[in-house]
Amino acid sequence: MTSVAHIGVTPRIELHGVTVEFPGVRALDGVDFRLLPGEIHALMGENGAGKSTLIKALTGVHDIASGSITVDGQQRRFGSPRQAQEAGISTVYQEVNLCPNLTVAENILLGREPRRFGRIDHRSMNRRAQELLGELDVPLDPRSTLGRHPIALQQMVAIARAMAISARVLILDEPTSSLDTNEVAELFRVMRRLRDAGVAILFVSHFLDQVYEISDRMTVLRNGRLVGEYPTAGLDRVTLIAAMLGHELDLLESLEDAVADGRGAAARDVVVSARQLGRAPAVRPVDLDIHRGEVIGLAGLLGSGRTELARLLFGADHATSGRTAVDGKTRAIRSPRAAIAQRFAFSSEDRKAEGIIGELSVRDNMILALQARRGFARPLSKKTTEQLVARYLDALDIRPRDPAALVKNLSGGNQQKVLLARWLITEPRLFILDEPTRGIDVGAKAQIQKLVTDLSADGTAVVFISAELEEVTRISDRILVLRDGRCIDEVGAGCSVQALTELIAGVGA
Repeated sequence: MTSVAHIGVTPRIELHGVTVEFPGVRALDGVDFRLLPGEIHALMGENGAGKSTLIKALTGVHDIASGSITVDGQQRRFGSPRQAQEAGISTVYQEVNLCPNLTVAENILLGREPRRFGRIDHRSMNRRAQELLGELDVPLDPRSTLGRHPIALQQMVAIARAMAISARVLILDEPTSSLDTNEVAELFRVMRRLRDAGVAILFVSHFLDQVYEISDRMTVLRNGRLVGEYPTAGLDRVTLIAAMLGHELDLLESLEDAVADGRGAAARDVVVSARQLGRAPAVRPVDLDIHRGEVIGLAGLLGSGRTELARLLFGADHATSGRTAVDGKTRAIRSPRAAIAQRFAFSSEDRKAEGIIGELSVRDNMILALQARRGFARPLSKKTTEQLVARYLDALDIRPRDPAALVKNLSGGNQQKVLLARWLITEPRLFILDEPTRGIDVGAKAQIQKLVTDLSADGTAVVFISAELEEVTRISDRILVLRDGRCIDEVGAGCSVQALTELIAGVGA
């Protein structure tokens, strides 16, 4: 989409048909993107949408397989972040990448310190740092140690550092995730000041209120592809969320029939009960009963608290409030080991970092959780191992059916199945699935959705998280809607995708 107001304006940055590929994965697929001078442009999308890949392609971290990148009308190809910086593109990440043991001035001018007679001229360095901070109207002593200041001020130092190299493009990747309301307001003041000075700012955030407050335009990505480019003022929240999440999966009639047959879990026994369970400030206290054979969906945007709540249930994060009961008896679930002892299972959304172990075989990955529960002083026998592995290779249609294959060489869908097999072997009473179908093909998605309904029919309680709202509404008995760390509503199985989208956006009741 081209805005009339921008006709004739040369984009500061323009990507055309950019594709980035990794082994077996196309992370960006022919994406177009424009960043104009003097604008704040929000890059939107869920985890796995391609936001980070686009930034890394733009800043020389990732090579592009095809397409082009132009800066101020000239085609460029960056081989490193340093080359991107030399072209005026600077990035400030969520975790400030500075040296806390150095002074503010030393961080701002690191590697570009003014020198006198071969030595660093500290007086000139402090003066120059003070000028840069003054341009941003940030009252900091350049001689003070950076680590003594809060994260918000450290981010201002990182921005001042970017300005020290005359950045014309400033990329802010989740800069507000650790800031309070006043600190966000101060950051936005600086961003507007830079925008008015002609700097092009690319802003990444999962806080919709902040995106609508600060951005002029936005680009939405989904599954590595461009959905669209929009003026912020002309895009309502419901439409934005629909664009981010997508409504593309075909309805699976047989699956829906299976789910419909299994409704009515509320009449069954309560397996897990949580009261006022929370972790400030990510998850506000919530009450939750999970019944045998019930599928509870958690719906909300990235950062809404859905993953954080799942991690609390599994003990991966420590709760700061509340208690948990299992089969009516209070249990302290303070670690994954304690959760596994209660026959809880948790499939993380980040299967690469927190799930599979790429250098191990399919066999070793599959038996890992059961072996951990038994203790490594009691190894599984070779016969038991082979029987379990063979059973789940067949049951989940894992390909290739080679237990000795390194799991890193399998496709994403088959890696996910190996991870699910690891937990199924433990015969869990509660299975927490965080984005189990992300990044896999439609066939594997259908198989995993069918697995969830089969688990439910066999009496396993399931907590199911997915950015694909059709998935959530299709297989859940109940859906908890989360926003900004709060459980804002609970809806039944008959809730439509449109109604759920409106609740997430803050439009529904």
